[in-house]
Amino acid sequence: MYILLRLMSDILEKKVLILVDNEYLYREFTKIVQGLDMESVEFFYGCSPGNVSLIDSNLKVYNLKYDALDISKKFDLVISLHCKQIFPLNLIENIRCINIHPGYNPYNRGWYPHVFSILNKLPVGATIHEMDDKIDHGPIIAQEEVNILPTDDSSSLYNRILQAELKLINENLKNVIYENYSVMEVPEGNINYKKDYEKLCEIDLHEVGTFGEFIDRLRCLTHDDYKNAYFIDENGRKIFIQIRLTLEG
Repeated sequence: MYILLRLMSDILEKKVLILVDNEYLYREFTKIVQGLDMESVEFFYGCSPGNVSLIDSNLKVYNLKYDALDISKKFDLVISLHCKQIFPLNLIENIRCINIHPGYNPYNRGWYPHVFSILNKLPVGATIHEMDDKIDHGPIIAQEEVNILPTDDSSSLYNRILQAELKLINENLKNVIYENYSVMEVPEGNINYKKDYEKLCEIDLHEVGTFGEFIDRLRCLTHDDYKNAYFIDENGRKIFIQIRLTLEG
């Protein structure tokens, strides 16, 4: 009987690698794990090159371009928690890879989904999905939409998306690890790249549009103290712009 139970335990034991490049999500994820009953699961944490001092000096650095084969041999599952690296094909074909994504797939996949959702009015939120060979693409496991408020800027909307991600993690992590879920196929949607965001940041002072369009452009680029939106003055210098929206009362 003991041998049988031990064999069953060995079958259920899983090694899960969490690749994370967001300090807040890393801390909150570890809290969620502590609150879930998953004694048969061993979690390992890693980050991208250049991020170790930001996250935790004890985290192992992984470069997916070179470490994919080693990862696929050592772990049963890889979860991307705002990992900044693109997962190579030789990783996702050899091990199950899950993405926890700050966007409402299939809308505005890629770079800063919430920024583009303020502009194009497409849904935004959080999604957990299986990875395939495309960016932020693959069968959806769970997702939650987040409403865009008239007073939102990039920062306030992003912070609510983080809370939606943590809610999805808390509700679905155990089922994700043990593959106890069904998936939903979705259409291609649209995708934005870093170059699209960089183009958005440069303001043309002669551009014609409505006040609403300009307010949306500035609020989607206002994120705490980051210098994003700018125009070029007559001396060739960048003048950075932010906007503040305050609800009456």
